[in-house]
Amino acid sequence: MAFRSIRRFGDPVLRMAAEPVTVFDQRLRSIVADLLDTVDAPGHAGVAAPQIGVGVRAFSYRVDGEIGYVVNPEIVELSDEVQDDVEACLSLPGLGFGTRRAQHAVVRGVDADNEPVTVSGSGLMARCLQHETDHLDGMVYIQRLDPERRREAYRQVREQSWFWQ
Repeated sequence: MAFRSIRRFGDPVLRMAAEPVTVFDQRLRSIVADLLDTVDAPGHAGVAAPQIGVGVRAFSYRVDGEIGYVVNPEIVELSDEVQDDVEACLSLPGLGFGTRRAQHAVVRGVDADNEPVTVSGSGLMARCLQHETDHLDGMVYIQRLDPERRREAYRQVREQSWFWQ
C-alpha cells in the first residue's frame, strides 16, 4: 500500500499501549500492507503499528531475509541465555545503546485473517520480536536500560535536532 513515516520519540502514540485487534477487515489488511512496505526500507528490521501512528497490536519484521508480520502478538517464550548488544530504534534515529535481551524468543499471534502465527528466532530476530512487542505495550527500548545508561540515553535524545517535547 504505502511507505509510512516513522513517529519519533516524544510522540504520545509511542507511550500508549496499543489496542488488540478484534476486527479482521480491509482496514487491518491496509495497516499490515503499510507495515510491510515500511519495514522493507533499508535499515529497517521491525516496525510496530504505533510507530506509523496506528494504535493497534501489530508489527512487521525483516530480519535475515525473512519478512513477515504478527497481529496481536504475545511473547510466549524467552530463553535464560541473554544478549547485551547495541540496540537501535527507528523512533530514535541515530542513537544506539547496549540493551539486554533474551537470546531466543517465541511470539504467537495471528495473521490478517485471524489464523494462528508463531515466529521464533535467536539473536537479531529475538531482539526484534522483543523490541516490537515492547512498542505495542507503550515502551521504547531505552526505558529498559539500567538507570545510569537510561539517563545518558535521555540526555542524548534531548540533544537531537529531531526531538520535540
